[in-house]
Amino acid sequence: MLTIGKLSKATGVKIPTIRYYEQIGLLASPVRSSGNQRHYDHAAQERLAFISHARDLGFPLDAIRELLSLSDRDEHACATADDIARRQLAAVKARIARLNALQVELQRMLDHCHGGSLSDCRVIQVLGDHGLCRHDHGRAA
Repeated sequence: MLTIGKLSKATGVKIPTIRYYEQIGLLASPVRSSGNQRHYDHAAQERLAFISHARDLGFPLDAIRELLSLSDRDEHACATADDIARRQLAAVKARIARLNALQVELQRMLDHCHGGSLSDCRVIQVLGDHGLCRHDHGRAA
C-alpha cells in the first residue's frame, strides 16, 4: 500500500491532482488508515499512470474517462478506443496546423520589420491590424 505522497512520487502526479482525480471519479477513493491517511494499492498506481500518460498525450478528461471505462471491460472490441485516439490525433493535427500558421505569420512579421522607428515598426503595425496578416489565426474555437 502506498500513501498519497509515495503514489505521487511513483507516478509523477502532484498530490492536488491525485485528489482532483478522486473528486471527479477518475480514481477511486482509497481506503483510509485509522489515522485517516489515504492508502493506495498497485491497481490505483496503474490507473493513475494510465491517466497521467493519457494527459501527457493531450487527451481530455472526458476521453480518459471513456478509455478507462473501456479498459475496465476487456470483452469489448478496441474500435471505440481507436475512435477516441483518432479524434485526439485529429485535434493534435489541427493544433499543429494552427501553430505552423502562427509561426509563418510571426516570421513574416519579423522579416518585414526594418528596425526603424517605432512608428514604422511592422510588428506594431501587424499587431494593430489583423488585416495585414496572411492567415486567419484567431483564437481556436
